[in-house]
Amino acid sequence: MAKAIQQRALKTRAKLLDAAQAVVFEQGFEALRVEEVVKRAGVAKGTFFAHFKDKDALMDQLIGTEMNRHLDQIATLEPPKDIDSLIEALLPGMQLATRERYVFDVILRHSGAAANAEIGPIASTFARNVEVLANWLARGPFRKDIDPVLMADGVGAFQIQAMALSFCAIHNGEPMESMMKRYLEAWLLPKSEG
Repeated sequence: MAKAIQQRALKTRAKLLDAAQAVVFEQGFEALRVEEVVKRAGVAKGTFFAHFKDKDALMDQLIGTEMNRHLDQIATLEPPKDIDSLIEALLPGMQLATRERYVFDVILRHSGAAANAEIGPIASTFARNVEVLANWLARGPFRKDIDPVLMADGVGAFQIQAMALSFCAIHNGEPMESMMKRYLEAWLLPKSEG
């Protein structure tokens, strides 16, 4: 009996996630409303709240899943051979995070930097991003005088900086790629003998 209830709960949660993904695909993340999700899933509003604390919890799940999908893809790639190929690999994830201001705001709220008590799907991707990058950087043609995890932390910080500046009126004319290139050349390339 308990197993049947658990199976039904999993199916209901999957229906809610599928309905939410359909809304996002058609209208974007910012247009997502709980009312539309429950209507499409064919469940009561209370059922939604039995599965998700609030709309932000649903967004954490949806966006975290997309971020993990991107990390799955880049984790299989060979280590970048230079700054340009590193940026090329990172850019799709950065574009996902900045395709709507709302998405970037949700990512920041759920990144773990906002003193959230629980580590959700988005916050988990930040740790995974460092892991993937550190593995690449250790095997790439980048500086060897600092720990690859520290280098990866820096790359992650530069990603956030470039994404945030893409929404800034003063800096939004500069593509994220050029900002990243400037930051990463200064951070990752070996210091020249002077």
